[in-house]
Amino acid sequence: MKTLDIFIVELKNQINETVTTESGFMLHKPRGFSEFENRVTEGPVVCTPEKFDTGVKVGDTLYFHHLVVMNEGQVLTGDDDHYVVRYDDVHTINNQAIAYKCKDTGEVRPLAGWTLMEYVDEMTPGEQSDLIEVVKMEEEPVRKARVSFNAPWIEEMGVEVGDIVGIPKNMDYNIKIDGKTYFRVRSEDLLYVEEEVHND
Repeated sequence: MKTLDIFIVELKNQINETVTTESGFMLHKPRGFSEFENRVTEGPVVCTPEKFDTGVKVGDTLYFHHLVVMNEGQVLTGDDDHYVVRYDDVHTINNQAIAYKCKDTGEVRPLAGWTLMEYVDEMTPGEQSDLIEVVKMEEEPVRKARVSFNAPWIEEMGVEVGDIVGIPKNMDYNIKIDGKTYFRVRSEDLLYVEEEVHND
């Protein structure tokens, strides 16, 4: 099979029905289970788009937007285990393929305009204590994150791996890669790069 501008991935489930706790226990649909937060967002590549040179090969792992599996998903007609992942190398908003991991090297690379970042703890040293635990009743939205993987489109913006960047409100969508949580943000939505303050 050949496709022009879509990836095809193989998925056995649309939702991860088990959750592994920090201590290693595996729970099957625990209390408070959120289907949205546990939607499958990765799968092995069965077919790559002929129209684009993405670097992705059959057998690599593709990480994709949650819309691929929402509302019964974008199932390939006639094959319940194969899902369509739309790709657009110009308009990131239309690109559901966020990143891939090479099966040969294990290297993770963002795709077509996506940036993957890690959470930055903004708690100031004055708020930390060995005796008192600061408990927040409501999680605050992430406004800053550290860039985790290199890509040509962030280099063109003067952004490098390790830089702390500002993220617009409600843009902190999670994606897990190798069990680690990252934020996926379109590079055009990055607000600023935080500069280091030098006290001379």
